[in-house]
Amino acid sequence: MKQRVITAVIALIFFIPVIWYGGMAIEIVAAVLAAIGVYELFRMKGLQLLSFEGVLSVAGVILLVLPKDKWFFFMPKEIDNNTLFYLIVMILLSASVFSRNTYTLDEAAYPVLVSLYIGTGFQNFVAARQSSLVILFYGLLVVWSTDIGAYTIGRKIGNNKLAPAISPNKSIEGSLGGILSAVVVALIYFILYPAKDFFPYSTGIMILSTVVFSIVGQLGDLVESAYKRHYGVKDSGKILPGHGGILDRFDSFLFVFPLMHLLGIF
Repeated sequence: MKQRVITAVIALIFFIPVIWYGGMAIEIVAAVLAAIGVYELFRMKGLQLLSFEGVLSVAGVILLVLPKDKWFFFMPKEIDNNTLFYLIVMILLSASVFSRNTYTLDEAAYPVLVSLYIGTGFQNFVAARQSSLVILFYGLLVVWSTDIGAYTIGRKIGNNKLAPAISPNKSIEGSLGGILSAVVVALIYFILYPAKDFFPYSTGIMILSTVVFSIVGQLGDLVESAYKRHYGVKDSGKILPGHGGILDRFDSFLFVFPLMHLLGIF
């Protein structure tokens, strides 16, 4: 626990100024974190990052995360990040031709899905900051309060397993505690930053949305747990002592921020 707290404090000391400043700083950091996330998923599967598909997968997340108008301004204005990403997909699929069908569609699917999953998540993380610091912090607080609430309540009264085959330590009571914690934090946040002034919906709708985002964040956590269990690893990486890897800390964000965007929060 002590190591987790120390790592969290150090990470926040670095992370908070970056998201506060925004701009190129958060874009570069998000791209680097996304590339590390690709490495972690490749490592789980036993693939090398310094390989044909590894390099293209990293290129894919970079093309998704970095805003096109700022970083790829030399491209025609009609082209967006998703179109640029499809170039990576085309190259991976074309490998089956040049390898005389020894590189298959199944092999191409993994790096495409990895870069799409991670790249889209961090793309929307950056987009939330571009929209508003208030909206970005709302998303962060929903995820963080859910994690803390679920962990605290789960340790105290958690008796019924939530998904024992995937994550044996998670409980239904902890999950509900995480949702309640997120709602309480959101209510306080909306007192400080009224929904009518900073968000596209009323406070009531935003509270209902908070419940949805809390549930989806927990789903994102379980999805990553499922990957780890499938590949037989405890943590996605070791870059954050006491916490694991980048995906161990950002798995919920990768689900929450795209859904926030989809529902028109930013």
